[in-house]
Amino acid sequence: MTPPRVTLPDAFTELSARERARAVLDEGTFRELIDPFDRLESPHLAPQGIVPQEDDGAVVARGTIDGERAVVVALDGKFQGGGIGEVCGAKLAGSLELAARDWENGIPMRAVILLETGGIRLQEANLGLLAIADIHAAIVRLRQYTPVVGVVAGMVGCYGGMGIAAGLCSHLVMTRQGRLALNGPEVVEQEAGVTELDSKDRAGIWAMAGGAQRTAVRLADTLVDDDVAALRSAVRAVFTAGPSPTPRSSEVGAALTLLSAVDTVGRPTPQDLRDLVNGASK
Repeated sequence: MTPPRVTLPDAFTELSARERARAVLDEGTFRELIDPFDRLESPHLAPQGIVPQEDDGAVVARGTIDGERAVVVALDGKFQGGGIGEVCGAKLAGSLELAARDWENGIPMRAVILLETGGIRLQEANLGLLAIADIHAAIVRLRQYTPVVGVVAGMVGCYGGMGIAAGLCSHLVMTRQGRLALNGPEVVEQEAGVTELDSKDRAGIWAMAGGAQRTAVRLADTLVDDDVAALRSAVRAVFTAGPSPTPRSSEVGAALTLLSAVDTVGRPTPQDLRDLVNGASK
C-alpha cells in the first residue's frame, strides 16, 4: 500500500526579501517601486571596499491585500545583515510617508514591514541613525490611519533601532525562529562579557528573545508557524479586526511599573518574566 503523500509547509524564512513581499500581497498584484534596474544603491559602501546592492537591501512593493491597496517593505537580511543605511532607510521611511499622505488625501493604504535587520549599518552609522529616526516618525504618523503590521520571521531577527521600530508597529507578528531585542547577542557579549551572555548559547538566546518568548511577554502580538499561508492569514487578520487598540509604545506608565518589578540582581529566567507579565495583567 502506498503511504499518503505528506505536503510540507512552505517556509516563509526560506524566501528572499522580494519573494516575501510578493507572498504577503494578493496573487498577481505585486509591483515593485525603485527596483534593482533603477540602480539606486548606497554611494557609501564602494569607497569602503564593500560591493553595493542595486536595491540597497530594501524591497518596496505595492499591490493589494484582500483587495485593498497596500504597501509592503521587505528588508533583505542577506545583504549587510539587513542593516539600515541612507538609501534603504529612505526607501522604507518614504514608502510609509507616502502611504500616510495617501490616507490624508482620502486614499486608504494598508502597510506591512517585513523586518530582517541587525539595526543600523555600521558603515553608514550617522546616516543610518537619521534614517531610523525618519522610519520611527513615519510609523507613528501612519498608524493614526491604519494598523502598521510588522513581521519578524527569521533568521536574522530584528535588533537595534529597528527593534524600536518593531515596538512602534501597531501589531507585531513573529515566528518561533524570529528574534527581537535592542542589542544582538554578539554585541552584549562584546560589551559586557561572556558571563553576561554567551552568544553561542543558541537555546538560551531563543528562550530569551525568540518569537515564542516575545509573544508570551506581550512584546509581540501573534505567534505563527514558519509557513507562508499562516503568515499571510495572520497579516490579513490584523486588518480584518479593524482599528488597533492603544499602541504598545504609548503605554509608558504600565511599562515602567512592570520594569520596576523585575529582579535584575537575581537574573530572572524567561519563565520568571512570563509569570511577571501575566501576573501584572490580571
